[in-house]
Amino acid sequence: MSDTQAKQQEVEELQRSFAALREEVGASFLGQDDCVELLLLCLFAGGHALLEGAPGLGKTTLVRSLATSLDLDFSRVQFTPDLMPPDILGTRILELDDAGGRHFTFEPGPIFTQVLLADEINRATPRTQSALLEAMQEGQVTVFGETRQLQEPFVVIATQNPIEMEGTYPLPEAQLDRFLFKIELDLPGEEELGAVLAATTGAPGRQGKATLSPADVKRMRKLVREVPVSSDIIRSVARLVLATHPGTPGAPERVRGLVRYGASPRGGQAILLGAKARALVQGRLFVSAEDVAAVAAPALRHRLILGYEAEASGTPPDELVAEALAAVL
Repeated sequence: MSDTQAKQQEVEELQRSFAALREEVGASFLGQDDCVELLLLCLFAGGHALLEGAPGLGKTTLVRSLATSLDLDFSRVQFTPDLMPPDILGTRILELDDAGGRHFTFEPGPIFTQVLLADEINRATPRTQSALLEAMQEGQVTVFGETRQLQEPFVVIATQNPIEMEGTYPLPEAQLDRFLFKIELDLPGEEELGAVLAATTGAPGRQGKATLSPADVKRMRKLVREVPVSSDIIRSVARLVLATHPGTPGAPERVRGLVRYGASPRGGQAILLGAKARALVQGRLFVSAEDVAAVAAPALRHRLILGYEAEASGTPPDELVAEALAAVL
């Protein structure tokens, strides 16, 4: 068997695994198939996700179901204004030994897991939010001068409520930029909502089961990185990122008037990684313009800093991303 045939066989296996995983997660989280797919793409691309949606849409259920389906350790932290960095990272505790001596031992915080749900992340202060930065970027935590590696695969999935803004602290740009995708959960339709109500008001439902293993996730992440991308696609993504900046020649007129600052280079990285993951789960070993278009909005919507006119008129970032996309593809 040639290398190309072996790689194609591996892609077909990944495609089947992805379909099984999507079905397993979707059995617990009803009515949001697009959101489930984006979250799985984000996971396989090696990134972190920000889930935004009104209360009661099942964000916690989605994340817990994902961790169960992948046999990953799961921790949930409820972010509140009085939460401090040691509550997440861990702290040192003074202990007495049998001989009467004193010594410090490290008590790991909930971040030492594989799937960390940062619930209502914007309710904590920027100081506490920033405690996640090193873990999200480098997969490690430095506490009291000691660096500790986190178990792989490691993913942070944060949630926030777009409606209630009282008592919240908007995420700094540096924090937002660490999220590969921002996934927006909409209110389900009548049929989907009926299925949710029926499933959650009757007898306890089915228990989730592990569909893939942590080793499978790491193998898929490695395969995503190996997907080739043509120079034309890379240039298109570069032009797209630049088109979100109002001061560049290729920026559309509305971007020039409504955007203060465009996406960072991490936005381009997020698009390419997400497009690679999407190509693989569709059984392809190449990235198409369609893949780029499919992940552009979740990769860029949280990276645009809008001006006053955009905020006042309620212009959604997705509209501006779509105009920038139309200008380059």
